[in-house]
Amino acid sequence: MKFKNRIALFNTIATAVITALVFIVIYAVVNKTAYSHLDDDILLEKEEVFKYIKGFKDEIIIHNFPEWDEVEHKEVNVNPTFLQIVDAQGTVVFHSENLLNDQFLFSPNNQQEKFYDSELTGQKIRLGQFPIKNEKGKIIGQLTIAVSQKELFVILNNLLVVLLISFPIMLIVQYVASSFAASKAIRPVHQLIKTASGISGSNMNTRLTLPTRRDELYELANTINELVIRIEKSMKQQKQFTGDASHEIRTPLAAIRGTLEVLIRKQREPEFYEDKIRDIINQVDRLDTLLDQLLHLARIESGVIFANKESILLLPFLTELTKKWIPVADLKNIKIHVETPIEATIFADKMCLELILDNLVTNAIKYGNFNGHVFLIWNAALKTLSVKDDGIGISDEHLPNIFDNFYRTDESRSSSIQGNGLGLSIVKKLAELQHIKIDVKSQLEKGSIFTLQFTT
Repeated sequence: MKFKNRIALFNTIATAVITALVFIVIYAVVNKTAYSHLDDDILLEKEEVFKYIKGFKDEIIIHNFPEWDEVEHKEVNVNPTFLQIVDAQGTVVFHSENLLNDQFLFSPNNQQEKFYDSELTGQKIRLGQFPIKNEKGKIIGQLTIAVSQKELFVILNNLLVVLLISFPIMLIVQYVASSFAASKAIRPVHQLIKTASGISGSNMNTRLTLPTRRDELYELANTINELVIRIEKSMKQQKQFTGDASHEIRTPLAAIRGTLEVLIRKQREPEFYEDKIRDIINQVDRLDTLLDQLLHLARIESGVIFANKESILLLPFLTELTKKWIPVADLKNIKIHVETPIEATIFADKMCLELILDNLVTNAIKYGNFNGHVFLIWNAALKTLSVKDDGIGISDEHLPNIFDNFYRTDESRSSSIQGNGLGLSIVKKLAELQHIKIDVKSQLEKGSIFTLQFTT
């Protein structure tokens, strides 16, 4: 079933339930009002009759009055009113002429007025029974007054027929109207579907037209547009990542190929071969580092890596890592300073944190000046660990992009400083994985400060 038909069906079902309840209430109110009207007529007749009935001891005295001679008490066919009076023994002492030889059933022990339904010669009637009392309040007989329900029955029957016929007709009209209204209402959805189905990888710049009214369809279209923007950005990043990765892999491979081609052109001295082989080994190491970092990125983005946080004593942890950094730092005579109190404790994943600090400190050494310094400073009040260097620094224009994949602040890919621009991207993703906030401040020729803020 189509969406518009489902809407129409649900609306029709709801309308059917509500309409049925309304019709039932209408019928019940009309029925009660009609019977109440009949009962009021009976009570009025009772007041008139009791003016000419007196109870004396055990006798019922009936005075002659014009009411007895009215047509309604003589005729059976035209709005008749039937009267019957019985004494305490159940003997009929009076009945109206239109009652003929019939007799009403009555309750001899009735203590108060009551109303009930019955039939007389096939005609539905409404009856009221009223006790007749003497001067001492003793019940000495019963007055029964009956009126025809013919008109009432016709009215209620006609009302019931009208309601039963109009109910399905109204539901059919409701379904058709709801289906038409739903069709009009979801027309913008069809337009959204048509536009959205035309969006593909080749035209990701297409956007859905936003409705003029800020309703749910507006929110839907706006959400889809935002989704398309994110997908477009992701695809651009993927294409850029693929291109950058290809370039980074192709560069060392080209260097290796070029070196090997030089070696096979003619016979060389052994020292020349050794020098070129070292170059090849350096390029292989570069490839190995690149592939290792690409693997780290793939594992992080695929959700394979999970943060296994634990309590870490910071000073022993940094002291152990420093042993790995010192040989690299010694090549540029850079001193590494750990300014961390012995009681400092953090809550983090040890392996991920080691990889983060390894990238940050290695970068600080790589871009540091000869005879420079690298500081690892713990701030207990802010719960931050800062990696500070006094190297070449980063310009303001580059700072917003340094955590992007393959982004390097040096303009040339053939820079004398080796790197592929993946280290800080890995740092950023591993920090986010552990809910560690990372911040960077830098000035050209003065150095950089990378700050890790840990949660409690």
